Amino acid sequence: MQHRIIVLGAGYAGAVAAGRLARRLRREDVAITLVNAEPDFVERVRMHQLAVGQDLRPRPLDEMFAGTGVALRLAKVTGVDVDRRAVAVTGENGAEELEYDTLVYALGSGWNDRGVPGAAEHAHEIAGRPGALRLRERLARLDAGQPVVVVGGGLTGLEAATEIAESRPDLDVALVARDGLGDWLSPKGRLHLRKVFGELGITVHEHATVTGVGADRVDTADGTSVPAAVIVWTAGFAVHPIARATALEVTGTGRIVVDGTMRSVSHPDVYAVGDAAMAMGPGGKPLRMSCASGGPTAWQAADAIVARLTGGKLPNVPIRYFNQCISLGRGEGLIQYVTADDRAVRAALTGRLAAVYKELVCKGAAWSVARPTLGMPARRRRVVRKPVPAGSVVPVAEAAEASA
Repeated sequence: MQHRIIVLGAGYAGAVAAGRLARRLRREDVAITLVNAEPDFVERVRMHQLAVGQDLRPRPLDEMFAGTGVALRLAKVTGVDVDRRAVAVTGENGAEELEYDTLVYALGSGWNDRGVPGAAEHAHEIAGRPGALRLRERLARLDAGQPVVVVGGGLTGLEAATEIAESRPDLDVALVARDGLGDWLSPKGRLHLRKVFGELGITVHEHATVTGVGADRVDTADGTSVPAAVIVWTAGFAVHPIARATALEVTGTGRIVVDGTMRSVSHPDVYAVGDAAMAMGPGGKPLRMSCASGGPTAWQAADAIVARLTGGKLPNVPIRYFNQCISLGRGEGLIQYVTADDRAVRAALTGRLAAVYKELVCKGAAWSVARPTLGMPARRRRVVRKPVPAGSVVPVAEAAEASA
């Protein structure tokens, strides 16, 4: 009887986890199902490029996972019952229920309007492909000189503002940031960021808290009203709401609380990776929602699942950061080197070389996801099954761990 592993979500974290599991476990022993609502892998870190009219290479999931042993199920997840170990989905066959022995929760996150009045009604988001395509259509209809306001001074906001300003120099682009422009960066990083923004003609409203969004403006706490024909909202992410509706232990924001192996602290058959996980990094700081966290958490979870199923040694690889990669249009970039816990150091790479570096990082991430079982060993590890006493019900994962 195969051990049933279900992976929910085929973003960076989910796709990597599914591929790594397929690479390390015998097909005779496990059945791996990857559930995703869309048929293609979405390069989320490129949504600002899609929004300005650039065409991205399609990456069909069925082609990516062909021959790997991973079964792709195109369906929307509507619920998870962690006590019954079942996932409710709606797909081409209507409503169904999928049972699992081990669940990898990787449903990720979407945009977060932070409860600001008018944001949901009037702002565009680029947290996913549908939102980016809607913004693409709207930007294409703008006449020269019309104002575009990007709300949010984080990495996504910086990339969106510069991409729009570079691709449409005829528009009046502004950025509204709650703090100072790039104030978490090193002095060299901040200086370069301001230089690029100046060259692109982007107006920056710093230390401005947005209190309301209208059809044609963004209002701030100091009484300023910034005119806007289009508003792009990049002020943070909110995790998928499914986890909050389960019996899983979650944080106040709905992220699943996990241990160092990405295993739920309340339900040992569930692992959470990527944005969905409240995982701790160096210095006891939560890992930030990012592609930089998604891959390593997926590796950690997959390796822990393999270890527990096969009686191997649990992974003990600390997850740390090395740099923050920021594209500033197609010809400029900024690579800010950071400490293990994501604090900027003095060193930073800027200019054209940094843009090439960022592009290589994006291509490398997509390349690795698109080849989920590259380097597959000729012999995968066998799942260990410990006899269960009569009348007892013990998850296979737990039995394997007990035998290690």
